[in-house]
Amino acid sequence: MTLQQLPMTITWLRVLLIPVFLVVYYLPFELAHFSAMVIFVIAAVTDWLDGYLARRFQATSRFGAFLDPVADKLIVAVALVVVAVDYQHWIVTLATIIIIMREMAVSALREWMAESKLSDVVAVSKMGKYKTTFQLIALSFLIYGGDLFGVPWVTLGLILLIVATFLTVLSLWQYAKAAWPAIKAGI
Repeated sequence: MTLQQLPMTITWLRVLLIPVFLVVYYLPFELAHFSAMVIFVIAAVTDWLDGYLARRFQATSRFGAFLDPVADKLIVAVALVVVAVDYQHWIVTLATIIIIMREMAVSALREWMAESKLSDVVAVSKMGKYKTTFQLIALSFLIYGGDLFGVPWVTLGLILLIVATFLTVLSLWQYAKAAWPAIKAGI
């Protein structure tokens, strides 16, 4: 494998970690949720790593630019559904619905804008990066859900998930506002 192939390999690894995460989460052993959280954190770190390496080694590609956000959305969506089913708490369920709806809406908006040759209008924003960071940290805490060092991981996870959901709505608003002139013009 060359350095140019490494970022795409890491992205594919993140996709392959999704079923591993899911199986480990539901395995009947004491450290299953902790182990699943470690797998999720590895996937989250590879999200940053593959992008960094692609830029560093000038190994970007159109397919990589497509697959990277898809891999991110898949792992987040799977984790959201897992914790929503496990916790059966209205806050987690509502956050899951809002976050998944936003991801679908922004993906569709980006695709439409790209077809209209206006993809720079809906480029990834800092708000989107903050949203993703809060989502990943909140989900890590909720996936683990245990007690370690006396820290209330679930409570922290719920608070961070609420913040992530708020940032999710704000970032959707930013994208919609940026795309509104093109939408209004019927491009």
